[in-house]
Amino acid sequence: MEVILLERVAKLGQMGELVRVKDGYARNFLLPRGKALRATAANREKYEHMKADLEARNIAAKAEAAKVAEKIDGQNVVVIRQASEGGQLFGSVSVRDIVVSFDAEGVKINRSQVLLDAPIKTIGKHAIQVAVHPEVEVEVSVTVARSAEEAERINRGEDISTRREDEDAAAEALAAAGEFFDPDAQFGEEQPAEQ
Repeated sequence: MEVILLERVAKLGQMGELVRVKDGYARNFLLPRGKALRATAANREKYEHMKADLEARNIAAKAEAAKVAEKIDGQNVVVIRQASEGGQLFGSVSVRDIVVSFDAEGVKINRSQVLLDAPIKTIGKHAIQVAVHPEVEVEVSVTVARSAEEAERINRGEDISTRREDEDAAAEALAAAGEFFDPDAQFGEEQPAEQ
C-alpha cells in the first residue's frame, strides 16, 4: 500500500514522502496513529493544504523535544535487581523498568521512546537510546546493580566481575604458596629428602 507520511518515521522516510509499505503495517500502525494517509488523489490534495500546518507543528514539537533531550542527555539511572555471582540477572530489565526509573528521577518519557533492542540481562552500565522526537535522539545510561553500593562502584568504573572476597582469598593463597616453596631453589635442582 502506498502512503503519504505526515511525520518522519524511522527507517521509512521523511514527512511528505510517498512510500510503499505492507498493508498490515499501514492499517495497524501508520494510519491509526496519524503518521500517514493513504496515497489517494483526494488525500494528496488534502496533504498539500495541511502541509504548512504540519511543518509548523513539527517544528514546535521538535523545539519542545530538544528541551527534554537537553535535560536527559547523558543522564544515568540506577536499577536494582537480584543477580547471580557471575553478574547474570534473575529476570531482566525491560523498557518498562527504564521508564519507571526515569519517572522516579522526575523525567516523563513514553515506552515507545526508549529504543531497546533486547532486555538487559547482566549487571553493569548500559548505553540506551531515547527518541524524544522522531528527529531528536539522545543517549542515556542505565546502571544495573545488586545494591546501591554496587551501583556506585560500577559508576566509578570499578570491575565488579570479581568479588573482593575472591581477591583476598587469592592473595592469601599466593602468600601461603610462597611460604611453602623455597624461593631460593633453582629450577631442576634436586631437593634433599628429609629423614
